[in-house]
Amino acid sequence: MEKMDYKKQYKDMYLPKTDPMTIDVPSMNFIMVTGKGNPNEENGEYSKAVELLYALSFTIKMSKQGKAKPPGYFEYVVPPLEGLWWTEDKKERFRYPDKDKFCWISMIRQPEFVTRDIFLWACDEVMRKKQLDTGAARFETWKEGLCVQCMHIGPFDEEPETILKLEQYILSQNLKNDINDNRRHHEIYLSDPRKCNIARMKTVIRIPVR
Repeated sequence: MEKMDYKKQYKDMYLPKTDPMTIDVPSMNFIMVTGKGNPNEENGEYSKAVELLYALSFTIKMSKQGKAKPPGYFEYVVPPLEGLWWTEDKKERFRYPDKDKFCWISMIRQPEFVTRDIFLWACDEVMRKKQLDTGAARFETWKEGLCVQCMHIGPFDEEPETILKLEQYILSQNLKNDINDNRRHHEIYLSDPRKCNIARMKTVIRIPVR
């Protein structure tokens, strides 16, 4: 039986073209961790959040091997890492050079069979087997709604060029940027910068609109 790969099954959400498009993003389950600070800091808060997210996600994926196999379980590929980003200074909005000022929610989508009880079981397993503190993680069903997005190819520091292209598209479609305290700049990471040519990295950039 072929594994469910959300990137392939929902190409409109995970594999958009480099030209901007409008999308209405439905409800999905996520494990999330909220934090602050430079994501490039070695052994920093962000790297620990990512470690925790993957530990929980792969624990749930491998739950099929034990007595705790969830009802409705199906084979799947763990979805990509995602991030919501902002700064506390509303005048500054989201400026890439000021990485130390970043606020973020790092998150990984979970399959539809995952419930809060399964998440809590995974937290217990990760604490017991990996001695990781899971207190910062939470399970949440989240609907993003109407957004514009496109694929950014290249280093993270070159994303402002792609964001400008998205903002021009928003104006051309008579939409309004709706980034606020509840809706954030959104990125989906399809490449591992440690293992790929930085110039060819693929990142989905998504901006909420109304």
